[in-house]
Amino acid sequence: MNDLVRRIPCRREDAHEAGVLLTREWLVANGLGGYASGTVSGIHTRRYHGLLISALPAPWGRVVMLNDLAEEIVLSDGTCVRLGGESKVGSQPQFFGPEILSEFRLELGLPVWLYTRGDFVLEKRLVLPHMQNSVHIIYRMLSGDGPVKLGLCPAVNFRLHEAAPDTPVGDNYSITLFGGNRYEISSGGSIPPLRIAVHGQGPAFHVDTRTIQPIVFWMEERLGHNSKGNLWSPGRFNFDLHENEDVALVASSHSWETMFALKPEEAFQAEKRRREHLIGMAHHAARTGRTAELVLAADQFVIKPAGRKEDAARAQAEGYDIASVIAGYHWFTDWGRDTMISLEGLTLTTGRYFEAGSIIRTFAHYIRDGLIPNMFPEGEKRGLYHTADATLWFFHAIGRYIEITQDRAILPLLIPKLLDIVEHHIRGTRFNIRVDPSDGLLFQGEEGYQLTWMDAKVDDWVVTPRAGKAVEINSLWYNALKLLETWVVEEHGSQAAAHLAEHADRAYASFNDRFWHSEGGYLYDVVDGRAGDDPACRPNQVLSISLTFPILERSRWESVMNVVSERLLTPFGLRSLSEDHPGYKRTYSGDLRSRDAAYHQGTVWAWLMGPYIDAWLKLHPEDKAGARRLVRRFAPELDHAGIGFISEIFDAEEPHTPRGCIAQAWSVAEVLRCWVKTCGREDPEEQ
Repeated sequence: MNDLVRRIPCRREDAHEAGVLLTREWLVANGLGGYASGTVSGIHTRRYHGLLISALPAPWGRVVMLNDLAEEIVLSDGTCVRLGGESKVGSQPQFFGPEILSEFRLELGLPVWLYTRGDFVLEKRLVLPHMQNSVHIIYRMLSGDGPVKLGLCPAVNFRLHEAAPDTPVGDNYSITLFGGNRYEISSGGSIPPLRIAVHGQGPAFHVDTRTIQPIVFWMEERLGHNSKGNLWSPGRFNFDLHENEDVALVASSHSWETMFALKPEEAFQAEKRRREHLIGMAHHAARTGRTAELVLAADQFVIKPAGRKEDAARAQAEGYDIASVIAGYHWFTDWGRDTMISLEGLTLTTGRYFEAGSIIRTFAHYIRDGLIPNMFPEGEKRGLYHTADATLWFFHAIGRYIEITQDRAILPLLIPKLLDIVEHHIRGTRFNIRVDPSDGLLFQGEEGYQLTWMDAKVDDWVVTPRAGKAVEINSLWYNALKLLETWVVEEHGSQAAAHLAEHADRAYASFNDRFWHSEGGYLYDVVDGRAGDDPACRPNQVLSISLTFPILERSRWESVMNVVSERLLTPFGLRSLSEDHPGYKRTYSGDLRSRDAAYHQGTVWAWLMGPYIDAWLKLHPEDKAGARRLVRRFAPELDHAGIGFISEIFDAEEPHTPRGCIAQAWSVAEVLRCWVKTCGREDPEEQ
């Protein structure tokens, strides 16, 4: 298997005055919800950046443990060179020493930096062993007169993942030497210590405890957030670097035994083999080129939640692993809706059937009052259930799982739970989610809650409330009823499924009577809303065609798709609102309130390209080439924002700047799924 390599040139003449160095970000996750991330330059521009963000059990959740590592080389001629950069207060970061960083690349999705000065060439690699809160940072001098001196100064401020960067550093940090080049940094609080081990020739530690202030997080400043904070450094590790010999620093919140289970090079090789295996498991059309890169990107979202140990023990006792999906990096946790939309692309397209089944079983365990959780807050064991659509997407995910894996043994476990979900929806459940007995359509809405995927909320302001009978909710409801009807017939016969068929038929008839906006030739977004029927042209209507069981009658498909193609389609997904609407926003920018006001008011969502392509191919099954061209447009985005990933959202108008999370699960999942669905195999020019 050829190694997948994505290169980002970093010399000033190639990097557009260091813009690439500051705006391109890398990310590596550990399968627990923890990760490491930063910019190509080494400057941390977000409070979420760090070399080790550990996923710890409740009540902590994710914790920033190793924030930064200042790196300095003293060459054989005495020249001192910094490998990274720094930011200045009140100004955009300036990159120091751009002639030193010559290349950044991803090898099988793992970050590698190359530093050059004359004949001197230094390579740095970073790896997080799977299922460990550990990071290995490995340095190797590839050429040059040696030995040279390498100095590494770790900097920390243990804080919860979401905490502001100005969380006080405190006066109780200390470092303890345990012998054998082992060190432990403690904050004096309840957060576990950070353990550091160093490997290489002549390591020595010089104690120089100090507070580094202030650190400016440039991106936080741009977004209107608290942007300054302090770090604490215990001192400096000094090494001798010889040609083709490794020096490494390992940091972990695990025990010494776990840390020393693998040497740094062994950890790198083990992770490389794991990633090669993932590619080999994937669909045959996803084993080379950009699709293989997306397979590796998909892996970063599939997690075994570190904080819910009791649930993990129960799952293992029942023969599966607790599993979920991080919705997006850096700030999202696992969300039910995102998980179910992403499940096919992240796990089924990639051949990870066991994880797919574990995710379904995990969420089946969390069903309460006919709902699966909307999300699990950081550091908490219990989910929040304020969602009307996540549970209906659950049926869709199960349907795709059963069709692809043919695992019908799961049906006896699921059918009673799914029937209970349907009965709760018919009778009425939390948040005023209920079937209207007058027409069989599903209604949702409760004051102060945003229950659909268009869920932006600022304080008490629900930006897009959509209370009433929403078009995609009823498309999902009908699909859920028809899927469950099929499974019940298979397991128990048609008589047992008769009531499901009756509810589905009634919803179908009412939907086609109520949602058709004849004047516009498309579907109302909401009917029976607080202000009546809403004719806003939104992408939600595509689900009335794209799902396994379309609720929209066939004669109206072409009209709807023509309107969506003309008014909502962009190279990177669908706009969330047509530009002729008075609430339309061209860009997702400004402070938090301004951004949330634009979140679903025109902003482009990459994941919606998936349902659009599904609907397009239902209408034009012969036009696989046209659908393939739509997916290919995402290829350049693997070089932007989160390198090797697809961003959460894009501005509504050109140049369609990527925004939001730099790596979003459903964006990656739907692009990967559709790439495989439309390409068959990747064309040679796309390698």
